[in-house]
Order: sequence, then structure tokens, then C-alpha cells
Amino acid sequence: MPTLSTTVEVSPVSVNIKPLEDKIVVQASEAETTTASGLVIPDTAKEKPQEGKVIAVGPGRIDDKGNRVPVDVAVGDVVIYSKYGGTEVKYNGEEYLILSARDVLAVIN
Repeated sequence: MPTLSTTVEVSPVSVNIKPLEDKIVVQASEAETTTASGLVIPDTAKEKPQEGKVIAVGPGRIDDKGNRVPVDVAVGDVVIYSKYGGTEVKYNGEEYLILSARDVLAVIN
């Protein structure tokens, strides 16, 4: 089975989207996938990206006692999120993903 390589290409962006509660806005990575032999995989065969850069972060959710629980990620973090999590939105010609902080699986250092 051929191996795949994925490149994360995300340009710095200033977005006027302000997420609510524990939501975050992520710009998904451009998944340019090629096989080890250099063959480019067509868009129809590519898997949905699961990695992206955090563009905006909400203030956090309110717990049962009325205290605000902050979100564990910050603007600029590169995160891995669940495959089918979030809602895709298009704003000013760019595509973003609005996720619950619970859909974030890991932060890449």
C-alpha cells in the first residue's frame, strides 16, 4: 500500500468571526497528498483533513456552578480534531471549521 505525505499550508489570517462558549474556529490544512512514488491523489479520493490552525477561540463554557471553564487551545495552535466534528463555513471566500473544544484531540507542538 502506498504511503501518503501531508503538508500543512496555512497562511496567517485575521478573521472577524467570534466563536461563542467553548467553540473554536479552525482553518483546515491544505492536504496535498501524494504517494511515495510521487503520484498525486485526486481531490475525489482525498480524505477530509483532520489538522488545522486555530484562528479564533471562544471564552469557554459555563459549568454547573456558573464558573467559566476556559478553552485548552489558543489562537495560533495547530490542532488535530475528530474526523467528522464541527461545521464547515465559508466566510470572505475562505473555508473554516467551527468546532467544539471537545472535538480537539491534540495540539501539535
